[in-house]
Amino acid sequence: MGGPLRGLRVVEMAALGPTPFAAMMLADLGADVIRIDRPGDGSEATGEEERFQTRNRGRRSLLLDLKHPEGSEVARRLITNADVLLEGFRPGVMERLGLGPEPCCEINPSLVYARMTGWGQGGPRSQVPGHDINYIALSGVLDAIGRAGEPPLAPLNLLADFGGGGMLLAFGVLAAIFERMTSGKGQVIDAAMVDGVSLLMTTYYGLFAQGKWSLERGTNFIDSGSHFFEVYETADGGFVSIGAYEPKFWDTLCLVLDLPQWTTRQWAEGEEEIELREAIATAFRRKSFDEWRAIFATNEACATPILTTREAANSEHAVARGSVITVDDPIDGKLSHIGNPLRFDGMAYNSLVPAPELGADTEAILREIGYEPDAIAALKGTHTI
Repeated sequence: MGGPLRGLRVVEMAALGPTPFAAMMLADLGADVIRIDRPGDGSEATGEEERFQTRNRGRRSLLLDLKHPEGSEVARRLITNADVLLEGFRPGVMERLGLGPEPCCEINPSLVYARMTGWGQGGPRSQVPGHDINYIALSGVLDAIGRAGEPPLAPLNLLADFGGGGMLLAFGVLAAIFERMTSGKGQVIDAAMVDGVSLLMTTYYGLFAQGKWSLERGTNFIDSGSHFFEVYETADGGFVSIGAYEPKFWDTLCLVLDLPQWTTRQWAEGEEEIELREAIATAFRRKSFDEWRAIFATNEACATPILTTREAANSEHAVARGSVITVDDPIDGKLSHIGNPLRFDGMAYNSLVPAPELGADTEAILREIGYEPDAIAALKGTHTI
C-alpha cells in the first residue's frame, strides 16, 4: 500500500484498545508497522479469531517472549532502525523489560517513543487499572451524558479508548516526527486517555464559562434538552435524529411535519417545550421509518434516519464514499472493514491488508534484522519465538 506515511517504520507492542487503533491509523496511511505479540498472554485473540481483530490490520506480526533475555535483545535490534515505538503498558512495565525510553533512545536517538496509558505516566492514579468508562468518569465527560433526571449513560468506548486515546496518540506521533525534521532527535510522548477525553470537552468548558451550559445533564440545547436536537420514534419503531438548530432548518422541519404554527417559536420553554416536543413526537408516529427516510432525502431539515451498523455499511452515501470495504478472508470469503477516512491524492482506498495470524511474519522479520538461520533455530529452541 502507498500513502503519505510510506517509509515510516513503526514497532508496536501488542496491547488492548487505543494503542492498536493508533497503529492501525498509521498503517492505513502507509507506515510499515511490526507488531510484537507476546505468546500466551491473552492480550489479543489467537488463532482463527485474530482475523476479526480489524484494528490489527495492515501490519506484520512477530511472536516474541519479551521476558526471555534473548527476546529483549531481538526487540532492541528491531527498535534500532525504527522511527516510532508504540507501547500501551502500565507505567514501569517497559522499564522492567529493559525496553524503557532510556535504553531505547540511547541505541536510537531519533526514536519517537510513544506511550499510551489511561491515567498518564505520573500522578496519583498512574498505577490504578481502568477502562474507558473510568477515564470518562474522572474527566467529567460521563456526568454530562444522559437524559434529565436519569443516571449518566455509559456510551460505547469511542471516547477515551479511540477518540481521546488512539487518535490522540497518532497525532502526537506525527507531531514528534515533524519536530524531528528540525532537531534530528526523537522524544518520549506521554499520552493519557483521561487527558485526551478531557480535551474533547473543550467547547463545553467555554460554554460553561459563558453561562451557556448547565451542569444538569439533559437540559442543554445539544444534549437531548431541546426538542430540535433530539431523537424521535416512527410509526414502525424506527428512529430519526433531528439537528434543526438553525432557524432555516427548524422552519423546514416544521413545514415537513405539518406544524407551521411553531415556525417562529423554536426556543420554547417550560410547558410550551413539553407541548412542542409531544407535537413533534406525534407527527413522527404518523409515518413509517422508510416514509420519513424518503421525505427527508429531499428536504433540508437536518433530519437523518438512525441506521443500524449493517444498514449504515450498505447506505447509499457509504457506498459512494467507499467508507466500508471488504478484504479477502480464507474462511468467510470476505470480511468488512471501515476504510481509511482520509482521502489523499493518488492513494488507493479499495485495498487493505487484514490482521495477520499471530507470529505469521516472525522468521521473515528476524531475517530482515540480521538473524541467520541457525540463530533463528536457537531462538525457537529456547521458546523465545
